Amino acid sequence: MKVRAVRILIPAACLSPLLVLASVYLPFPKQRLDPAPLLSLRIEDRNGALLREVLSDRGGRCRWLGRKDISPYLIKATVAAEDRGFFLHRGVSPLSVARALVQNTRSGRVVSGASTITQQLVRNLGSGRRTLPVKVKEAWLAVRLENSVSKDDILVQYLNRIGYGNQAFGAEAAARLYFDKPASDLSPAEAAFLAVIPRSPASYDPFRHFDRVKSAQERLLDDMARLGFLTHEERDRARLERLVVRTGAEAWRAPHFCDRIWAGLDDAARRGTRTVRTSLDLVLQTKVEKLLRGGVRGLASRGVGNGAAIVVDNASGDILAWVGSVDYWDDRRSGQVNGVVAPRLPGSTIKPFTYALALEKGLTAATLLDDEDSEFDTPGGPYRPRNFDGSFHGRVRLRTALACSYNVPAVAVLETVGPDLLYRRLRALGFDGLTQGPGHYSVGLTLGNGEATLLELARAYRTLARSGLFSPTRECLGAYDKDGRALLEWSPDRSRQVFSERAATIVTDILSDNDARIPAFGRGSPLALPFPAAVKTGTSKDFRDNWAVGYTADYTVGVWIGNFDGAPLHGVSGITGCGPVFRDIMLLLHATGAPPAFPEAPGLVRVEICPASGLRPAAGCPARIEEVFIRGTEPVRVCDAHGPGRSRPDAGGPGAASRAGASLRLVFPKDGDIFKLDPTLRRSYQSITLRAAAPEEETLSDVEWWVNGRRAARSGTALVLTWNLRPGSYTIKVTAGAGHRRLESRPVTVRVLA
Repeated sequence: MKVRAVRILIPAACLSPLLVLASVYLPFPKQRLDPAPLLSLRIEDRNGALLREVLSDRGGRCRWLGRKDISPYLIKATVAAEDRGFFLHRGVSPLSVARALVQNTRSGRVVSGASTITQQLVRNLGSGRRTLPVKVKEAWLAVRLENSVSKDDILVQYLNRIGYGNQAFGAEAAARLYFDKPASDLSPAEAAFLAVIPRSPASYDPFRHFDRVKSAQERLLDDMARLGFLTHEERDRARLERLVVRTGAEAWRAPHFCDRIWAGLDDAARRGTRTVRTSLDLVLQTKVEKLLRGGVRGLASRGVGNGAAIVVDNASGDILAWVGSVDYWDDRRSGQVNGVVAPRLPGSTIKPFTYALALEKGLTAATLLDDEDSEFDTPGGPYRPRNFDGSFHGRVRLRTALACSYNVPAVAVLETVGPDLLYRRLRALGFDGLTQGPGHYSVGLTLGNGEATLLELARAYRTLARSGLFSPTRECLGAYDKDGRALLEWSPDRSRQVFSERAATIVTDILSDNDARIPAFGRGSPLALPFPAAVKTGTSKDFRDNWAVGYTADYTVGVWIGNFDGAPLHGVSGITGCGPVFRDIMLLLHATGAPPAFPEAPGLVRVEICPASGLRPAAGCPARIEEVFIRGTEPVRVCDAHGPGRSRPDAGGPGAASRAGASLRLVFPKDGDIFKLDPTLRRSYQSITLRAAAPEEETLSDVEWWVNGRRAARSGTALVLTWNLRPGSYTIKVTAGAGHRRLESRPVTVRVLA
């Protein structure tokens, strides 16, 4: 071994003068310093936080830094660890060769090398196997390199290329991997810790041999103090500093989103791009992931195995959160399927666009629609839609039909408007999954019989939030080369008006009307947020997909739950499935303050109507509400359903008492109504509001509500009562004092099904 050591070191020492002379005439080929093959591609969030690092051609992570971006402590630690005479020699150090020769000769084996930082850099650039001719060539190239570039340039090349283990090449990759911080922020303790790793990345692996690396770090700190690179006080503080090394290789963040970004880059972009700055907000992403996981976990007993969620900034179109599944690594539940872009049946989430068309065609939010057993002709034969609650609700206003998501009125409206028109509008909104013609879907299109993705629904609902103005969403903000020069910068502002501003505003007004959805969803449902928020739920056929999509003035949120294998859910509706997750995300987004009210389009008017007829209230109408109309469509006729002859009792005569009683009547529920309990919703949430009416000239007192012959409640003078639903058959009436008389309504009988 002594002979071997002499053979290795003496030729380099003897040849040094010749190499120096030759290098004057042979500059180093600078193209070999090109970092491109070494550089990885960073996918970052909107604030520069790393989401994923795509490995380089050499299979590692590397981000190129300039001298100013590297901690001066790391430079000093590296020089102290690898080449103390770096600033004195010209590529090869005769003193180091002599020292190594003596040490290796004494030990009888190679215990010390003579390679300078410059020689190590040349070796890193690729000079072949470690033979004697190769070593001589490395020394020669090192001298040529020293005469071609500055010491600073050599240090920058070295610190960006050297391997730090675990696929990390260069100071930045190492600092991010082990300490989750940029290389510019390394402390003396952290710098010395990293500087010992390149000696033997396998032996000094911080994840496996932390104590070994720590001992070497402490010895290096002593060396730095002796060399004057640190004061003794700095050395002592560094030895006491507690180092927190990450527990393993950095996990992928927002994996489905990063998959999509990577797939969207062509080969040319991948070669030149070193950083992709995306629209995602990692802090928000992490919180939304947690909320979705909790929501799906809570529904596991009902057959729910997965979910997806998306958050979009309405103003810019930037996608701020994108959760493709609950667990990307769960192969059992197909976790790598991207639920944000997976085509599914969207159920009732399509209805708002049907009603927006109807409003453009002259219908109003007060138009009465029939919700009754009906049959519609389709290319596939007769079609008889049913409501989610299994019952029909008679004549209802358009506002109620949309807010309560009744199916029959939606199909009837689309039959009038025409499936062709809805199909064209949906295609204009970006529903690319509607690949068949409109005749294929027919009137079932409004109930979601054509496939859509969560991303498509979010874009479409954002269009409603922006008063009918559509523009693409944005996933990337820019792509940059290694020097930070912009290669691509995305601008999503290709806007077009898909729905009229006034129709979209009225749809928003309906979808954000908590009172209008009470007959179907009850009071205090998850959709009733403490600030203006429009939302629509949906459930696909056979309960395989569950949706909640909605918006405030600031954000659009979409949530899907289900199973990627198509397994049905058990008793899960939009209100009980996605609804709570949607609510939690909205509360998170507006935790620091409520969003502004929705803007109201010009050309709208608010007019009082009778809720029973949708017309201008007459003197005898028992109730009045305010409704919004596109100017020119507001009613001009006065309600004739509650005229004096219909509502005022006759005086005297044998039938006076019964006719007087008829002046007090139940408005809701109607005789024969059937209500179905939601098995997944707490009973305390399942209630309806009993409503009665009396002529305006009557002064009522002591209002009493009677159910099955027993007094259920007293409500003073109020003609409304919240009544909790329980299975059974019930006969309901209301009585009230009117001066010296006692008024009594005709009883109605309703059924509540379990």
